[in-house]
Amino acid sequence: KKRAFRKFTFRGIELDKLLDLTNDELMDLVTARCRRRMSRGLKRKPMALIKRLRQGEKKAPPGEKPKGIKKHLRDMIIVPEMIGSIIGIYNGKQFCGVEMKPEMIGMYLGEFAITYKPVKHGRPGVGASTMNKFIPL
Repeated sequence: KKRAFRKFTFRGIELDKLLDLTNDELMDLVTARCRRRMSRGLKRKPMALIKRLRQGEKKAPPGEKPKGIKKHLRDMIIVPEMIGSIIGIYNGKQFCGVEMKPEMIGMYLGEFAITYKPVKHGRPGVGASTMNKFIPL
């Protein structure tokens, strides 16, 4: 029996219809914080990112992924137009290449590039507790 793949929907709307939505229609689907940000208008830097993504998709051969674009814009909200492109998100040290997927819509770019190195707990160091200082004679 062939396995049927589940079609992606964002709040009940399929991906191909999401790409056709205007900004006002998309605003109704995202969270309140994103709605507020979008209602105040897209500034120069986010517009430049979207413009570069469009250029990258035009230059890429059909059926292949576009070249990655490096950006410091961690506070950019992911919109359906970005899906399929690769963005290098700066985490304070290096650029983390992230491919945009449909599940990421409405989230921020910074959520996908962790800024710290998670703690790997090893053995306790010197002076970790008072019991370590006891030296038998």
